[in-house]
Amino acid sequence: MHYQLTLRVLGILLMLFSLAQLPPIAVSFYYADGAHTAFISAFFILLLCGFLIWVPFYRVRGELRIRDGFLITVLFWSVLGVFGAIPLYLSTEPDMSLVDSVFESISGLSTTGATVITGLDDLPRSILYYRQQLQWLGGMGIIVLAVAILPMLGIGGMQLYRAEIPGPVKDTKLTPRITETAKALWIIYALLTILCGLALWYAGMAPFDAIGHAFSTVALGGFSTHDASIGYYDNPVIELVMILFMVVSGMNFALHFFAWRARTVKHYFQDSEVKFFIGVLAVTFIITLSVLLIHQVYEPPESLRQAAFMTVAIATTAGYSTGDFAHWPVMLPFMLFVTAFIGGCVGSTGGGMKVIRILLILKQGHRELKRLVHPNAIFPVKVGGRTIPDRVLQAVWGFFSVYLLVFVILMIALMGTGLDQVTAWSAIGATITNLGPGLGDVAANYSSINSTAKWLLCFAMLLGRLEVFTLLVLFTPVFWRR
Repeated sequence: MHYQLTLRVLGILLMLFSLAQLPPIAVSFYYADGAHTAFISAFFILLLCGFLIWVPFYRVRGELRIRDGFLITVLFWSVLGVFGAIPLYLSTEPDMSLVDSVFESISGLSTTGATVITGLDDLPRSILYYRQQLQWLGGMGIIVLAVAILPMLGIGGMQLYRAEIPGPVKDTKLTPRITETAKALWIIYALLTILCGLALWYAGMAPFDAIGHAFSTVALGGFSTHDASIGYYDNPVIELVMILFMVVSGMNFALHFFAWRARTVKHYFQDSEVKFFIGVLAVTFIITLSVLLIHQVYEPPESLRQAAFMTVAIATTAGYSTGDFAHWPVMLPFMLFVTAFIGGCVGSTGGGMKVIRILLILKQGHRELKRLVHPNAIFPVKVGGRTIPDRVLQAVWGFFSVYLLVFVILMIALMGTGLDQVTAWSAIGATITNLGPGLGDVAANYSSINSTAKWLLCFAMLLGRLEVFTLLVLFTPVFWRR
């Protein structure tokens, strides 16, 4: 382990993150909302702390190893979650406790979208902007942005990239150099954000809201500038625009890169993961619409709107809302909630276990059924015409097992703090999948639950953002052995 190099990188990243305080400062001065003091203080605190961590080791050079990448990734996300809470904690409006500030910060950076803040419509504009910006930065991963800069400082970034990018095919690079890969991802990410913002503005959003919701839509975060979320606008065109960009953001960004470079979209229709992803959305939408129509919850046109938007918002783990889906009839709340465990495609900004893992688990299950009939036959598991190695299938099953085990342990721990069963399991599910809204006492927000539960949920959000193993590996003795 290169501890000195790790601290040097952490110091650099903290200093870089201090720059994220500058846009909210400008917004605060523009709207004269009085919150600029909190952001100016946060800027200098971040810059100073980053400098003090970096300066003792600024001469250290070397190549990061895999274990260094894991450590830096976890340290940065956890430390950044705490430091990102500084302006929220220092601000007088809203008046937030330390645990609430950290919860809101980690929720933003992990693109979870769970909030403890009420009265969003009356908050300073700079605070609202900052929450949306946190989600945008966390969407693609600040580490991916950093690896485009670190090579220029004499630090290799491939280890950070592998530790940050989720999914079973992490080592696939879009370009020969990791720096070019990170830049390509961020260019696409920025272009999608700009297009989304312009489309929302054209559809009827005010410019400030359009920018904020573009940030959280492309990041699949779910933070809004209004308490009523997207229901505030009651605009089917806005909902249609957001559905489109949520679906696009839920796909592998490598596909967007190839579409941009090759000027073709045919590979979207050939990708097994995308087809399964769209299939899950379509089936969920049909079932949701049918139940809403049968139970006459809304008029038919409104049922179509609600079913389409809420299906995409929940299944992609964006977590937006146009209505109170937690009180929809029969099995709809539970069914929609379960789709968040599938989440988005690998390499997307979505949360959950990722579509490709669920697809591989289903294919493996189908193979085992065929083996019962033909025990001596060989049935390879294929995705997109390629045979999947057994080690990948074993890794997927390992991830699935650990994911469920951690879910159960955290749910029991949350119930131990005094929460009821529905609130506990939905709160853990909503945070570990980076969905946001839950059921029970956390259907609207998380302000009413106790502080211990909030700290546990912060841990769950980090687990979900780092896809469990990246964080849990630090708790194993073998990681620290030389």
